Amino acid sequence: MFGPDALRIAKEKVQVIQQNLKATQSMEKCYAEVRRRELVFHVGDYVYLKVSLMRGLKRFNVKGMLSPRYVGPFKILERKGEVAYQLEFPASLSNVHNVFHVSQFKKYMRVPKEHLPLEELDLQDDLNYEESPIKVLETTERIIRSKNLRMCKVQWKHHFEEEATWEREDDLIADYT
Repeated sequence: MFGPDALRIAKEKVQVIQQNLKATQSMEKCYAEVRRRELVFHVGDYVYLKVSLMRGLKRFNVKGMLSPRYVGPFKILERKGEVAYQLEFPASLSNVHNVFHVSQFKKYMRVPKEHLPLEELDLQDDLNYEESPIKVLETTERIIRSKNLRMCKVQWKHHFEEEATWEREDDLIADYT
C-alpha cells in the first residue's frame, strides 16, 4: 500500500511546506518590524503620560474626537519588568496607580510652553478628563439627503483654535445645555 516512493514523496512535501512557512514567517516579521520601535527609558528620565479624553458620556464615539493628550512630565523612579515603569506622581495624584506600560509614555525632550497643568485638567482616578466647548467659531448648513443639518465649528477647552472640530448643533445643545 505504501511503498518507498510514497514515503519519499511525503518527506519532500513536508520539506516544501516547512520552507514555505519559514519564508512566510520571515516576510511577516519584516512587515511587523517596520512600524515597531523599541522604547527604553532609564531611571531618572522624564516622560509624558497619556490621558484619555472623555466628552461627557461620549467616550467611545468616533465623531468629534480630538487627538490624545499627554500630562506631565513625570520622573521615572524604577523599571518594573521588561515594559513597565514606576512614575513619581505629585500628591494630587496619590490615589492613581503609578506603574504604567511603556506604550503610555511619550519621551520628554524639553520643557514645553503649552503643556497642561494637572490642576486645570481635573484629572480623574482613571486618568480621564472631561472636555467642554469654549466657543463656536463658525456655523454652516449641510444638506444630507432631505435633511438640513446645522454644523458648528467648536473650540474645546484646553485646545487651540486650530484644533477645533465640526459638531452637529443639535448634539451640542443636547449635551452642553
